[in-house]
This record gives sequence, C-alpha cells and structure tokens, in this order.
Amino acid sequence: MPHVEVDGLRLHYRMTGGEAGRAAVFVHGAGGNGGHWQAQCDALPAGWRGLALDLPGHGDSAGAGFRTMPEYRDVVRAFLRAAGAERAVLVGHSMGGGITQAVALAEPALLRGIVLVGTGARLRVHPNIFEVLRRDHAEAARLVAGWGFGPAAPAAMREEGVRDFLGCPAAVSEADFHACDGFDVMAEVSRIRLPALIVCGEQDGLTPPKYARYLYEQIRGSRLVLVPEAGHYVMRERPAAVNRALEGFLADL
Repeated sequence: MPHVEVDGLRLHYRMTGGEAGRAAVFVHGAGGNGGHWQAQCDALPAGWRGLALDLPGHGDSAGAGFRTMPEYRDVVRAFLRAAGAERAVLVGHSMGGGITQAVALAEPALLRGIVLVGTGARLRVHPNIFEVLRRDHAEAARLVAGWGFGPAAPAAMREEGVRDFLGCPAAVSEADFHACDGFDVMAEVSRIRLPALIVCGEQDGLTPPKYARYLYEQIRGSRLVLVPEAGHYVMRERPAAVNRALEGFLADL
C-alpha cells in the first residue's frame, strides 16, 4: 500500500484508479481500517481515483489514535494535502462521518463534496461499549459486531467484523469511542454548504435513520438514501446499493 508522512506519522492508504483523476477519499469508523471501503473503491466511475485511509493507529498506519475529533480532523486535512487530494470528495463512515463533517466545517474549500455514511451530527457512545472494552477486547468486538450488522447479515460477515475490530488495539478503539462520545455539531452542521450525500441502513442500531434524517434536514441541498435490510455497516452489507448512490452523486458533481 502507498503511504505518506503526516506530522511525523507514516499513514498508509489503499488506492484504486491510478495517480490521476478526481479523488474520493474514504475514512473508516472507530476500530476500523481502510479495507472497509474496498467495494466502493473498486466501483468508482472512470475518471475517479479512490484513497481509503488507515487512520493513525489503525490498519498499517503508525501512531496510537486520538481521543478527540479535532485531532483526527487535522490529520485528515493534512493527509489530503500530502496525498495530492485537495478538492476531494470526502466519504466517512460513523466516526469517519464525524471527521468528514469536522473537515467540511473547518475548511470547506479543501473539498468538492461529502458523503456521510451511518453517522450523525452527534455520536454519543453507549456506556456498555466502554465498560466491556476495558474488560475484554474480544467480548467488545462481538458486542460491536452484534449491534453493528443488520439481522440479514451472514454469520461470516459478522465474524469478519469481529476479526477486523480485534485487529485494532483495544486502547486505540477506546480512544476512538471517546472521540465519538465528545462529538456534537448539531448546532453547527447547517453551516455546511457543500454537495452532500447521506446514506444509512434502515436497520442501523448504532446511528439510526433519525440521525441521517437530521443531517438531511440541516444540510441544504443534500440527498438522503436509506438502504433496506442493512445495519450500521451498510457499505459492507449492501455494497451495490451504496455504490449506486455514490456513483449517482459523483456523476452530478
């Protein structure tokens, strides 16, 4: 995987579509990695390149993660510049969606548009997640996968979700959840004036559809796609539906 140096950290990312073309940059959620976006990167239209970042401390990137959304925001801003991806479409899932909103609010000129997947303007974390994560990493992985995938998700996909979560150090995941728990831009998100696509699984139990509807109501000119029979990891559970929505959004930019 290619990498860039950002603030002394070696950050890895997955890339599709070559070095040229308009950029779609994908940011994963808490305890995740850039591989969660493989289906979307592979399906980007001609003329677009995909960059799926491993945040600090995740996947193959160096570092120990952060406990606040502004810290992640600043790393992603620096990554866009270091990777030559200014004027990108920034695509974020869950915590990555919070990061995307934070970048859009802080420096909209850096972006062409945003895609918010399974996220909200506020991301409070259930106390059980912190409690279980401190006690037993494997139990926390099963808890997050149990809440994160919809009822129709196959067992193999749930097990893959557990393995992915265990691949992220427990301390990094805990820091991620603290970053989410402290995130709240409900009073600010209406200031976003970028083209925006909002996607949510209809059976998302972590960031339910009411979160997506709030974003849709607050971000002027945004479009909302609710995906049936999908939970929080909608881009993994129903990749074709998410890819269609993303392709249509990119075509209209």
